[in-house]
Amino acid sequence: GKAAGAGKKGGSGGQQAGGAEGKKKENRDGMEAKKEDDFSAWYSQIVVRSELIEFYDISGCYILRPWSYAMWDTVHAFFDAEIKKRGVENAYFPLFVSAARLNAEKDHVEGFSPEVAWVTRSGQSELEEHVAVRPTSETIMYPAFAKWIRSHRDLPLKINQWSNVVRWEFKHPTPFLRSREFLWQEGHTAYPTLEQASEEVLDILSLYKRVYEELLAVPVIRGTKSENEKFAGGLFTTTVEGFIPANGRAIQGGTSHCLGQNFAKMFNITFEDEHGTRQMVWQNSWGITTRTLGVMIMVHGDNKGLVLPPRVAPVQCIIIPILKAKDADAAAAVSERTAAVERELAALGIRVRVEDRKDKTPGWKFNYWELKGVPLRIELGPRDVESKVVTVCRRCDGEKTTIADEGLGDSVRAMLDNIQAEMLDRARAEMDARISRASTWSAFMAGLEDANMVLTPWCGQSECEERAKKRSGAESKQAMEGQEEDQRGLTGAAKTLCVPFDDELARIGASKPSEGDPCFACGAPAKATCLW
Repeated sequence: GKAAGAGKKGGSGGQQAGGAEGKKKENRDGMEAKKEDDFSAWYSQIVVRSELIEFYDISGCYILRPWSYAMWDTVHAFFDAEIKKRGVENAYFPLFVSAARLNAEKDHVEGFSPEVAWVTRSGQSELEEHVAVRPTSETIMYPAFAKWIRSHRDLPLKINQWSNVVRWEFKHPTPFLRSREFLWQEGHTAYPTLEQASEEVLDILSLYKRVYEELLAVPVIRGTKSENEKFAGGLFTTTVEGFIPANGRAIQGGTSHCLGQNFAKMFNITFEDEHGTRQMVWQNSWGITTRTLGVMIMVHGDNKGLVLPPRVAPVQCIIIPILKAKDADAAAAVSERTAAVERELAALGIRVRVEDRKDKTPGWKFNYWELKGVPLRIELGPRDVESKVVTVCRRCDGEKTTIADEGLGDSVRAMLDNIQAEMLDRARAEMDARISRASTWSAFMAGLEDANMVLTPWCGQSECEERAKKRSGAESKQAMEGQEEDQRGLTGAAKTLCVPFDDELARIGASKPSEGDPCFACGAPAKATCLW
């Protein structure tokens, strides 16, 4: 795939929602940009108009509104419960880090230094020592680890923190995907052996896959990052990679790193083993962020707005009573049935809400809740009450059905489960169809030009990766000369996403290179099958 991001800033994202003159008044707050025509304008519009974010006066910072924060809460609750089952404990460490600490691990600080924000003044007076706002917390936590770990009995140490971090990026900021402040969890653990540490790295990665696939209905591919792309100062990095079909971009969904003993050396984190010998610990760090929500919006959203998977939807079912003002008895019967349906669904743990605003028409309400992405809409009118049914509309495909009042709750629950499964299946089929195979440079470039991810036999050398990145960028630029800028904002420079795990390759019918297969880019013997 091509280097990730969301393309040019587009559309009226920051403006007040409002449509072209002459449109029906009902539709003024809805979507105008089309996902397939101008993806970045569509994204800027959808995040504001569906009430996920509000823009802020500091570039790259966004207000997360209750609709998006409720989804982050769901991710938080799932992941927090899972790591607690594994003996991980939550703690909180300071936001600030001294320059001396931040600079302790050379590779690590070089990886982050362009993005570090510094506090240099208090009121009018210069600080004697400038302090950084955390871009990540390794150098904040590990001096404490060195105090807490003395003996093999203190291991493993498993700490997680839910917090905000700041990375003052200058690339084009995009809500959820690339913001200067974001929310995340960062887990930091220490083990007596590399084997135990490595086992945890993969276990946590499988949890990240579950967050994307089971909650967000977004398919991801697990794999190992190349040396060039791994975490600065770490031993190896594993990742879950997602794909946005609408703009042909791959996106890193979450990472789980084995840090080896680099940080243990820097911060003198040692323990006395069973034989009384001093040993250095093996460490991991792993994190997932609010980026999860951006990936979900991009994968599932359509030209009417959000399409939310039921498991993360703040409201799973919206009931819209259709009241005829002229017939008071019929209206009373509809209101009574609406309240009964709401009670029945809520009793089953379904997140349900009644839309009963008096100043809005049913058409406006339908559009509004479609924009918000609610998975199921129940319409209840006088005829439905008489026939002892409700009319149900699925947000993911607009399919309408009538369901009998008898067993309504179970029917709705089954529909929500089906929607969740179908959304993942559809997204997976779409992603798989966009994975090209290439064993030559020309086939590789053809795959990239089709805005696909490309699987290739690869030698695994960093120099080869760098050359491929530069060469693909130059060739892509050459091919684009004289053409209008790609609306998707693709740069054309290829980068490695990961070397997929064997089971991921097997699922899509691919395999490791055979003995003697050449690297697609340089012709040296291929060591791995790599996803670009």
